Amino acid sequence: MVRRHELTDDAWARIEPLLPANPERGGRWRDHRQVLNGIVWKIRTGADWRDVPERYGPWQTIYQRFRRWSADGTFARLLEYVQVHDDAIGQVDWSVICVDSTIVRARQHAAGARKGGPITAHRGSNPQIHQGRQALGRSRGGLTTKIHLAVDGRGLPMAFVLTGGNINDCTQFTAVMEAIRVPRTGAGRPRTRPAQVIADKGYSSRTIRTYLRRRKIGATIPERADQLAGRARRGHRRHAFDPIRYKRRNVVERCFNRLKHFKGIATRYDKLAAHYRSAVIIACLLLWLR
Repeated sequence: MVRRHELTDDAWARIEPLLPANPERGGRWRDHRQVLNGIVWKIRTGADWRDVPERYGPWQTIYQRFRRWSADGTFARLLEYVQVHDDAIGQVDWSVICVDSTIVRARQHAAGARKGGPITAHRGSNPQIHQGRQALGRSRGGLTTKIHLAVDGRGLPMAFVLTGGNINDCTQFTAVMEAIRVPRTGAGRPRTRPAQVIADKGYSSRTIRTYLRRRKIGATIPERADQLAGRARRGHRRHAFDPIRYKRRNVVERCFNRLKHFKGIATRYDKLAAHYRSAVIIACLLLWLR
């Protein structure tokens, strides 16, 4: 019987072949499904590792497996595999990519890790590495992390970047777009370019519009009032904007809502950005496996 917060039989059947085999030397690993269900339970509930139920095995084993698979990119490869599979059968909606960000409150336990260069951007099984302070920023509400996310037309996560909560959205737009990369099952370059990008007026800048124009990607981004006034003074026309298409932007808001059903995502408890990033990847993977 599948319990709440556990992988379904169909979801397990899709990812089981990609998990590492038992080592040739030494004892056998504890059952992958049992341990992975323990990891999912922890992220779903936001509980401490020590509070993971005993039915999933010793908490030390679950935590060490999480650390191992975070470091070697196993979780990222699982998400990439599911994206590749769905793209190969034509289920990924490349007609639009919606970009937005959300703030995540970090508990005081998330502070205090060594400052350096955490892994903060997801790009398939090849994560980008940014220098930073464990993707933590101080704002009016205290320590926060920001998730910059790109979703396809169905509202499923394609790529994300983690930064401190005080980082402006538009500064990370290019990083999020460059993180979109879905390899093809046959010959050919990975898919990276949608037909259209939809974003709110916080992303309305000359740099972003120029970037999209050079990549031949349409932009559905409303202009701010000061930009409209400035263009009117100079006698320039407004940028093309389709309000009907813009209504599709709500898919990224719905995706954030589903991600924050995971209490371990809605509030950051992890000291290391790499561990919080892996938790977000697992949550994204479960959305794809539904």
